Amino acid sequence: MTQRSSNSRWKNRQKRDPYVRRAQTEGWRSRAVYKLEEIHGKDAILKPGAVVFDLGAAPGGWSQYAVTMVQPHGRVIAVDLLSIEPLAGVEFIQGDFSERAVLDRVLGLVDGADVHLVMSDMAPNISGNRSVDQPRCMYLAELALDFAGRVLGPNGHFVTKLFQGAGFEALVADARKRFGDVSIRKPRASRRGSRETYLVARNFRL
Repeated sequence: MTQRSSNSRWKNRQKRDPYVRRAQTEGWRSRAVYKLEEIHGKDAILKPGAVVFDLGAAPGGWSQYAVTMVQPHGRVIAVDLLSIEPLAGVEFIQGDFSERAVLDRVLGLVDGADVHLVMSDMAPNISGNRSVDQPRCMYLAELALDFAGRVLGPNGHFVTKLFQGAGFEALVADARKRFGDVSIRKPRASRRGSRETYLVARNFRL
């Protein structure tokens, strides 16, 4: 398949997608906001005054939603390799949080304060080769889980995107050791036929 035909299929799918149209009408940056909204509705992961990290935040939909939930005294700190347009109430760091220099900047923003939620909607550029894509997806989820283990306060929460396949069960088992309650969610806004799911881990054990 050529790049042009792939782009054309993506654009046509976007035009038909009711969540894309709804996000545009309601002023959200991405359709992904409805995944987080549904997860929060079921698991109550956000609260006023909370400190939240959004890993892989671009284009900013999850951060945009989180700010509305943690105001007036909460904080949302977004991190991504890509730049994002400024969002009111969101502190942004551009860079790879797995690199020491970037991690030090990120940790410096909270200076040891308890973090209530770490959330990640990260995914690699998909090649279409599952044997290549799945390890990349799991690596990002593992990075996010390790980060959460460093910054979460007692009873903090963690949300990350996962794809069914190799490494899935091992990561879920790891999360169960660290958190009091672990669920797998498949929001309605996830595309039909996608292997995408979300791990929702609540009540972090220090």
